[in-house]
Amino acid sequence: MTGWRPESAPGFGWPLGERAWINPSPNAPNLAMARCYPGTVMLEGTTLSEGRGTTRPLELFGAPDLDISALVAEMRRLAPEWLAGCRLRPCWFEPTFHKHQGLLCAGLQTHVDDGVYDHESFRPWRLQALAFKALRNLQPGYALWRDFPYEYESERLAIDLINGSELLRTWVDDRAGLPGDLEALTRVDELAWNEQRASVVLYR
Repeated sequence: MTGWRPESAPGFGWPLGERAWINPSPNAPNLAMARCYPGTVMLEGTTLSEGRGTTRPLELFGAPDLDISALVAEMRRLAPEWLAGCRLRPCWFEPTFHKHQGLLCAGLQTHVDDGVYDHESFRPWRLQALAFKALRNLQPGYALWRDFPYEYESERLAIDLINGSELLRTWVDDRAGLPGDLEALTRVDELAWNEQRASVVLYR
């Protein structure tokens, strides 16, 4: 981690021009995906395409039956601060395999590779959670959660396994749940984690 400078553009911690990107997984093709992944990994527990079968997996999401303009508007209404640090771009894509294979999907791509990107304010988990919440508000009956064996687990829903509990899913499905409620629930663990790791962090 010598020389790691997450506040410095354009690499924001990645040594651009010094280190080549080598895919750690077939669907981890670039640095932008790695920045989005803490949020977009949750898409694996949903019926929404996470872009597998496209050239930008885990940077975008979508489905044939989404109204992206309405979704973004609802996200901005609910918690505009959770959209900070990135650029959201409505797009269309057609997966060549995996979810919605061969179908034209209305989607949203998260850009973290231009001057809008801000390492400190970008919160990919909250951003993706907000997209789920906005979709639930717009289409309450939407079949969002996938029910299938995931990572050798068949008792719990994949979205709960990915998140470590049912907290996120319960919040999304609660029609009365607000962004501030999720913030209050998650900040307790986040603060505890920051305190627990403080003595061993090698960089600031």
